[in-house]
Amino acid sequence: MVAYRHLGSSGLRVTEITYGNWLTHGSQVEADTATQCVHTALDLGITTFDTADTYANTKAEEVLGKALAGTRRDGVEIFTKVYFPIQDKGANDSGLSRKHILRGIEGSLKRLGTDYVDLLQAHRYDDATPLEETMQAFADVVRSGKALYIGVSEWTAEQIRAGQELATQMGFRLVSNQPQYSMLWRVIEDKVVPTSEELGMGQVVWSPMAEGVLSGKYLPGQQPPAGSRATDERGGKDMIAGWMRDEVLTAVQSLRPIADEAGLTMPQLAIAWVLQNPNVSAALVGASRPQQLEENVKASGVRLDADMMAAIDQALGDVVERDPALTRSPSRKADEELR
Repeated sequence: MVAYRHLGSSGLRVTEITYGNWLTHGSQVEADTATQCVHTALDLGITTFDTADTYANTKAEEVLGKALAGTRRDGVEIFTKVYFPIQDKGANDSGLSRKHILRGIEGSLKRLGTDYVDLLQAHRYDDATPLEETMQAFADVVRSGKALYIGVSEWTAEQIRAGQELATQMGFRLVSNQPQYSMLWRVIEDKVVPTSEELGMGQVVWSPMAEGVLSGKYLPGQQPPAGSRATDERGGKDMIAGWMRDEVLTAVQSLRPIADEAGLTMPQLAIAWVLQNPNVSAALVGASRPQQLEENVKASGVRLDADMMAAIDQALGDVVERDPALTRSPSRKADEELR
């Protein structure tokens, strides 16, 4: 069964491998397969599920809500997010204004078929809305019982610190951050992780397999396998493009003997690696078929010794991205100035 960890320093326990439906539900896989994946996750001991209103333009929330229907609500943890526009794209249909947050949570609850979410996350930082307004709206959402906890996603260390200060003044705390993090993408390690540790926040990391590159299925000098994310014209291809360089793919192949020595598959090694970071509360994994989950949950509880961690660093060498400046959110101010 999948192990549990606390979400930051909060009392909420979440499965360290969490099911995320960003690039699957409502877009890449049919609803029936998505439902099978959710039920498989539950059977394997995953009780934490992450989604967002913007995923598949609200369809992902709808599919997840239907798939969880009939499950004991207090036995699962449901995360969602607010920031990006959905459906309509009017002046107030994005960002972290009070209007958008309060309307956003109402829509998410309806689509998910629940009267509360365990975690509501600011999907990005909004530089066009006063942070005080955003934090006050989140405080009101918590007091209303519509979200039990509040988190952020892809905020810089400075933004996290300012947000936590205001949240504390308003009677709640930020408990988590959801950044990209993998063997190849380590930009949070220098500033975001130490700040989060200091403030009692945990990381719920997305793309621990670097969009699937760390699975090892993409080979240097060869076309990507048919049906893989790198061939998906509906968004997956664009997301993975930055990793599809021969020097990266060659370095990733050098991880294979390390995985073999550990008795792990390449995906299991990638997931286990992010879980070695004590500030990581959960690693998000998706699935286009149930069998992927059955394999990936085997990374739960795996411990990689210091020699193995060092061997991974040596194998990847200079292809690892570490620049903390790459942690950033889109500028709404800039967009508005261009209108």
